[in-house]
Amino acid sequence: MRIDAHQHFWTIAERAGQWPPADLAALHRDFMPSDLRPHLEEGGIDGTILVQSLPSAVDTAFLLALANEHPVIRGVVGWADLKAADAPARISRLAQDPKLKGLRPMLQDLADDAWIADPALAPAVAAMVAHDLTFDALVRPRHLPHLLAFAERYPDLRIVIDHGGKPRIGAEPLADWQRRMADLAARPHVACKLSGLLTEAEDGSFEATRPYAEAILTLFGPERVIWGSDWPVLTLAAAYPAWLAQCRALVPAAHHAAVFGENAVRVYRLDAAATDR
Repeated sequence: MRIDAHQHFWTIAERAGQWPPADLAALHRDFMPSDLRPHLEEGGIDGTILVQSLPSAVDTAFLLALANEHPVIRGVVGWADLKAADAPARISRLAQDPKLKGLRPMLQDLADDAWIADPALAPAVAAMVAHDLTFDALVRPRHLPHLLAFAERYPDLRIVIDHGGKPRIGAEPLADWQRRMADLAARPHVACKLSGLLTEAEDGSFEATRPYAEAILTLFGPERVIWGSDWPVLTLAAAYPAWLAQCRALVPAAHHAAVFGENAVRVYRLDAAATDR
């Protein structure tokens, strides 16, 4: 099964004062399943993982409703306040929906870079492990040491680093990012998405991102790299078919089944049965 493990839907009317801003015209509109469907069909993608883009329980409910209406959405990575006093109960309620496969705090937007290393997260993490949920880490390179401390504290929690840790491609040395990612890759419960790199490159070119993509494949190996489009954010830098083709050319053919589907099915505990688009 071929999976796009990272995409977004939103209605702009529900995002007043939130990203994307009105001056980012390419993204300041509704993006819904009918918009993505042609790209999935052209690329031969069988299912997707829909990922939250607002730190909002209302938004997560919206995503789960879409997932239950559209079978091509195989799972949802939602949001919950992981430091709330009743976080375990909130997680338990969300997990009653079988389409919920993981949770993602928006770490890149938080004022405290060390938020993820706070032991106060322990009850929420225990609830995530109990409900077999995956933790998506939306981080930037400055967060990676704190994410490492988090990963070391919770070896039973499946962790997926979104967008390769969002390296500043062309603005900061590759070696610094690579060293920190290697520390995380040494933890077998940590995986990494091959996604979101084009929009982190200063020139938006695939050639600029190639060393980072190759490093992800080398560090995490074919069994812990998960492909995603990051659509529609992707469209700021490239078309869906172009990113998919570039990644298919980069990943050795022998590893296509794993990187473009099997790893997502395993890490996010997806139903491996076929589905109609």
